[in-house]
Amino acid sequence: MLPIGDDNRTRKRFPFVTYGLLAVNIIFFYLEITRGESFIYSWAFIPNEFFSNPLGNFTNLFTAMFMHAGLAHLGGNMLYLLIFGDNVESRFGHFAFLIFYLLSGIAATFAQAIFTLNSNVPILGASGAIAGVLGAYILLYPTRSVRVLLGFWIVYVPAFIVIGAWFLLQLLNSLGSFAPSAQSGGVAYLAHVGGFAAGFLLTFFFR
Repeated sequence: MLPIGDDNRTRKRFPFVTYGLLAVNIIFFYLEITRGESFIYSWAFIPNEFFSNPLGNFTNLFTAMFMHAGLAHLGGNMLYLLIFGDNVESRFGHFAFLIFYLLSGIAATFAQAIFTLNSNVPILGASGAIAGVLGAYILLYPTRSVRVLLGFWIVYVPAFIVIGAWFLLQLLNSLGSFAPSAQSGGVAYLAHVGGFAAGFLLTFFFR
C-alpha cells in the first residue's frame, strides 16, 4: 500500500520549506556518494560519540536527518515528505513547520539512540522527522483522501487508515527489535515511533 498523492485543494501556502528540505536531502545524498564513508561518519549521528561529547557533536543531530543509506531510502522518504509535508506546512506556516520538522527529527534520533548508547553504528535518515509530519497529518486531516497504489490499482483511502497502518507496522517492528537475536535490517523503527509520537504531540502547540 504505497501512497502516491493526496487532496491539496485546501492548501493555502506554497510549500517552500517542503521543497527546500527535499533539495537539502538530495544535496546531502550527493555528498555521501561522492565523498564516501568518511563523510557519513563525520556527519551522521553516532550514539557513542555524541554521548561522550554532546557539545562537540551537536551539529550531527541536524545533519544526520538529511542523510540516507541508499537511493531507495532517500526516494521513499522524499515521497512521503512531498505528499504529506505540504499540507502540514500550509497549516503551521513556513518557519513553524521547519522548527516542527527539526524537533521531530531530534526526538526521533534520541528515541533510537537511548537504547543504543554505546553503539558506533551511525543513525541517519529523514524518516524520523517525516514520521513527525505523519503524526501531524493524521491529527489535522484524519479523513482526507490519500491516493494509494495497491498492487496494480489506484484506490482512495482515508489518511487515518494509511498512516495508522504505517504506524502500527513501525510499532510492531520496534517491539520486535527487542527480541533476542532480532534483526531489523538496519531500519531504526524506534526512531519512526519516536518521531511520530513527537510530531503528534507537537501538533497541539504548532497548529
